[in-house]
Amino acid sequence: MNVSMIGLDISKTVFQVHGESSEGKIILAKRMRRSQVEPFFAKLPPAMIGIEACGSAHYWGRTLRALGHDVRLIPAAYVKPFVKRNKNDARDAAAICTALGRPDMRFVAIKSIAQQASRGLERSRDLLVKQHTQLTNCIRGQLAELGLIAAQGRRGFAELVGLIDEGDARIPAVLLMALRLLLAQAQALLKAMTAIENQIMTIAQEDPDMRRLTTVPGIGGLTAHAIVAAIGDGKQFGSARDFAAWCGLTPKEASTALKRHNRGLSRMGDMRLRKLFALGASTVMRNARSCADRATTWQRGILARRPMKVAVLAQAAKTARIAWAILVSDKTFDREHAARRSLAPAL
Repeated sequence: MNVSMIGLDISKTVFQVHGESSEGKIILAKRMRRSQVEPFFAKLPPAMIGIEACGSAHYWGRTLRALGHDVRLIPAAYVKPFVKRNKNDARDAAAICTALGRPDMRFVAIKSIAQQASRGLERSRDLLVKQHTQLTNCIRGQLAELGLIAAQGRRGFAELVGLIDEGDARIPAVLLMALRLLLAQAQALLKAMTAIENQIMTIAQEDPDMRRLTTVPGIGGLTAHAIVAAIGDGKQFGSARDFAAWCGLTPKEASTALKRHNRGLSRMGDMRLRKLFALGASTVMRNARSCADRATTWQRGILARRPMKVAVLAQAAKTARIAWAILVSDKTFDREHAARRSLAPAL
């Protein structure tokens, strides 16, 4: 079977294969169950296989690559324009095959098992943080209905915890029992969060790439771990701006003819990395505003021209570009070099 390109539409149990020859002739259209996929491709001569980047796509990419095939993962947004009317699995597979043949198509790097395990740590921590926040807000809200309030943050919440532990008379007995159950669950989540954070920080301290990233102002162990887990060595990006754009830290453009409109940040790509870069940049810019003698010329200039939130996001984009350069160059952050670059005139 002379198949040069294959579009593979994957799901949990049902898979659709669409194969074409080098001349673009359809010579393969087949639906199969999950258990049939690996034996089928093991018998097939090496071919270029396109898969939409979605759930379990990295697993199938590694599996089919081990069988000798050239596997490419395509972002779902880049496949959608090629889907014909009346969408179904067969047309999805055909659209993937069509997108695969485009010379200007961009692909997603296949993640290793180690990368996916690290991403699993990140997602698990995010879920625990979200659940902990929900529980603490629930406790705060119910006590506020009784006129018991406290300051924001852990210190303020600790005051409310003291009222629950002591069984304050202003809290009805029926509600007190429920609040103690919620508090016990929140404390258990806090312990789980701490355990995962410690594991992430241990990995960040042992990994040489992550250690080099932590030399950049605004990047700590959690951010460095998230960067390497998401992009590996970063060489799938052609430039620092490509990485910043993938993080959603570049302007969203809507242009026509000679009219160009930038509509704020695109907010595309990896939401977690964008959030971590913004949090780190917020700390950097607050320090730059309070200690102007320690700030760079670029930081002082943008703080003078723009609101604080705009300056923070500009610093986040700058940090992302520096992080990519550090990652691909195998170098550590040089503060003196960065200061000289901030003084150089823009071209």
